[in-house]
Amino acid sequence: MSINLAAREGGLQTPIQTHGPPSARRQTWLDALRGVAVLAVLFEHLLDPLFPEVRATVSPWFDLGQYGVMVFFLISGYVVPASLERRGSVAGFWIGRVFRLYPLFLLAAVLATVFGLVQVYSSLPAQLGESPVVSGLAHLTMLQDFVQVVSVINVFWTLSYEMVFYLLVTAIFVLGRGRGGGTAGTLTFAMAAVLVGGTLPAGALSRGLGGDVVVLIVAMVLMAGLAAVLGGGHRVRMCGAIILATLAVVLLAVNSRVGAWQSLAIVATMFAGTALSRLDEGRLRRGITSWLIVLVPVVCIAAAIWFGPGWGMSEEKALAFRWSWSAAVAAAWLTFLLARALRSYTWPGVLVRLGLISYSFYLLHPLGIQVLRRLIPQPAPVPLGGRIAASVLLLGVVVACAALTYRFVERPAQDLGRRLARSVGR
Repeated sequence: MSINLAAREGGLQTPIQTHGPPSARRQTWLDALRGVAVLAVLFEHLLDPLFPEVRATVSPWFDLGQYGVMVFFLISGYVVPASLERRGSVAGFWIGRVFRLYPLFLLAAVLATVFGLVQVYSSLPAQLGESPVVSGLAHLTMLQDFVQVVSVINVFWTLSYEMVFYLLVTAIFVLGRGRGGGTAGTLTFAMAAVLVGGTLPAGALSRGLGGDVVVLIVAMVLMAGLAAVLGGGHRVRMCGAIILATLAVVLLAVNSRVGAWQSLAIVATMFAGTALSRLDEGRLRRGITSWLIVLVPVVCIAAAIWFGPGWGMSEEKALAFRWSWSAAVAAAWLTFLLARALRSYTWPGVLVRLGLISYSFYLLHPLGIQVLRRLIPQPAPVPLGGRIAASVLLLGVVVACAALTYRFVERPAQDLGRRLARSVGR
């Protein structure tokens, strides 16, 4: 996640008011959805340190965190390809993405590393301490979840899926299948891949070649593919697109940290969001595409029930996973479709403003929660009222920190990225 991973594309700031052109209203409802999603993720991460009784009763039936990130993934699918197609420039798109994601990503990674080194909450994961250079390189690619490297902040795993999606979207655009072409075929292929994914081994590439080797290979292939699509002639760009698409598919299929079907289900969901965007813009006819979109969550839930988790679990936990993951996916889709149907309505300003800072909120809130764990190591002795007060206080602190980083890190970086992208466009 994705985690406003696709915010304010095309150089436009999101207006709070709902009066104006349809694009402004659409962006407002997306920001409100981001606000809902990031609150769901925060509450999921508060269950262990503050509300273990909710974890015991609700989590086996509904995964709040998965619900939140699936909403984010639908939003990214809805806006990211449209951003690339509006620009018409792969270089401009990647400049925007880099300046949108990396400044805050690097800041959060440094803060988390410092927290670990001084043991504010715990030591760094052993893998990061044993191979700091390789782990750092993996994080720089943002594909660490697909090269079997532990994320320095747990929520970073969603960024790996965003990066894979960017690679696929770029490849499709360069190969001439953007602007609505091939949408039905993409969805069909994605759903077929989900069903095949249950038979594919997770992490096979790293086990076979060695983790460090895979990190180095992936970094080199990624740089070569991007260099080709950004700076080569027509044939070179086509080759670069094929390289990027192949890299993304291989990582999804045989080197996912979780089951391949689950990784492919996330990407299929993002492409379904793209199809919805194209329907709304009038670039696709309703009919077969609409039915394919409806089939995406059905196939994803069917895969969860049939295949179950892609890693070792007891039978009881595996059953809980099937229920909680499926319910989260269904709820995320219902939330997104309901918000889409009501996109012309006025949305609560609190949610819209929270959506504006949701990327900062998403990346920083795990650090606040780890401090909370240090302060309240055992939630049971603390009265419920005290735990609710602690959660409200944490929310306020995280919102304040996110507002500051949005103002002084995200926005300046985005502005610089836009200027560079316009320069490249000219």
